[in-house]
Amino acid sequence: MANQCVTKVELSISCKNLLDKDVGSKSDPLCVLLQSVGDDKWTEVDRTEKVKNCQDPEFSKRLCIDYYFEKVQKLKLGVYDIDNKSVDLKDDDYLGGYECTLGQIVSSKKITNPLQLKIGKPAGKGTITIVAEEVKDNRAIVLEVEARNLDKKDLFGKSDPFLEFFKQDDDGKWLLVHRTEVIKNNLNPSWKKLTVSLHTFCSGDLNKPIKVACYDKDEDTSSDLIGEFTCSAASLLQAKDQGLLKADSGSAVEFECIHPEKQKKKKSYKNSGVVRIKYCKIEAQYTFLDYVMGGCQINFTVGIDFTGSNGDPRSPESLHYLSPNGVNQYLTAIWSVGQVIQDYDTDKLFPAFGFGAQVPPDFKVSHEFSLNFNPSSPYCQGIDGIVQAYRMALPQVRLYGPTNFSPIINHVARIAATAAQQPNAAQYFVLLIITDGEITDLDQTKQAIVNSSKLPMSIIIVGVGEADFKAMEVLDGDNGVLKSPTGEPVARDIVQFVPFKDFANATRESLAQTVLAEVPNQLVSYFKMRNLSPVNPPAPRK
Repeated sequence: MANQCVTKVELSISCKNLLDKDVGSKSDPLCVLLQSVGDDKWTEVDRTEKVKNCQDPEFSKRLCIDYYFEKVQKLKLGVYDIDNKSVDLKDDDYLGGYECTLGQIVSSKKITNPLQLKIGKPAGKGTITIVAEEVKDNRAIVLEVEARNLDKKDLFGKSDPFLEFFKQDDDGKWLLVHRTEVIKNNLNPSWKKLTVSLHTFCSGDLNKPIKVACYDKDEDTSSDLIGEFTCSAASLLQAKDQGLLKADSGSAVEFECIHPEKQKKKKSYKNSGVVRIKYCKIEAQYTFLDYVMGGCQINFTVGIDFTGSNGDPRSPESLHYLSPNGVNQYLTAIWSVGQVIQDYDTDKLFPAFGFGAQVPPDFKVSHEFSLNFNPSSPYCQGIDGIVQAYRMALPQVRLYGPTNFSPIINHVARIAATAAQQPNAAQYFVLLIITDGEITDLDQTKQAIVNSSKLPMSIIIVGVGEADFKAMEVLDGDNGVLKSPTGEPVARDIVQFVPFKDFANATRESLAQTVLAEVPNQLVSYFKMRNLSPVNPPAPRK
């Protein structure tokens, strides 16, 4: 994987004349990018932000994808009207999609096409425009911005300001590169720290013109301009050391917000407020490959559910029943995920545990027993070693219960916590739990996941069998942020849940791709949170 020639490509998306699905207001569109993994299965690569009340959205979030010249990469762009906080798009209205290959987009640089609800059925007059740019720069610009004395635009309250940043393209047009959050009812707002890739922000050219526009958000109509100014990344960077100084020390870089119409009409007009850059710095943005190729080991641990709800392993109805060719869903999941992940672990020694069984010699229930029955050395040699240990353990244990996840999560978390004490990006841990889904210790597991989210680890849960996996979907923070019983939210999303039945007729590769899809971003998000560079950083890319 590391030696293939990979180019990073950014896609900027805009749409026109989207279908209107909301009664009383316009749609709230979002665009999702899916890539084919074969067998008519698609996996999500990236998605834009949601734009409220808009039928002609210009999305500020770029969609990032790795481009492989030697592969045909089939893509599907889907536009949805988002009506809830759930990340799952199944319950949102589909406004249309467009299918093509990445090669088609890259070779055209810019394409506009009609959206379709299905093949041959247009989505009204809706169109999608995709612009592709190769990313050659791994740096990002980090900004802290506030404003003072903005004009009051609302009749009954103060303005609800937000900022939009634009760069000028080669033909003089302004391209949206970032939109901040809206701050309600505030003429002296301070926005959250923002990080934008330098390529997106100014195409890596610090002297390229940048326009910053401040708007008052209006939920019912289009937003009102408060004022704007032009600058460059170089002028913003004059604030680079001000983050260390007090915000009121008067040393931030300031720009007057000018409303062109007001300036024309009033001789006495000064400005519509001042935007202050409190902090600005350029940082390296490291990728998953930068960390892995820079010396980060990914440690793989497996936890297998041996509870009674799986059924007697001797019965063909049991999920642990070994078919005549020696296979079941547990083994297929271990092989699929293990084959990919073992390439990133040099010693190929994988701890493997079982939970929920009565274990010899005294047949006490255990929730974290070594699959090889050697507690001091639970390591199996390679994926084949895990498979062998599983086949040996199966006839020796008695399936029992309850189904407790927290002991095995806490076990890996203890090892990850030791690694986290080292001030480097050398170790990351992936725990694969394979279960039939009837979890007993939900509260303790939520707490264990929240604790683990501060550590260098990810948790993958594969659900086997036909059970209702509602509890598992709660643990996968996709439908909102997972919180512990005391209300503490996860520091970052670290759980990926996949039901095996969705892949019953698919290739092992497509299961592995879906199961492991989130691990690279989870690894990067942890080391970024800790402000850790790769052990051996790559040479600067320009």
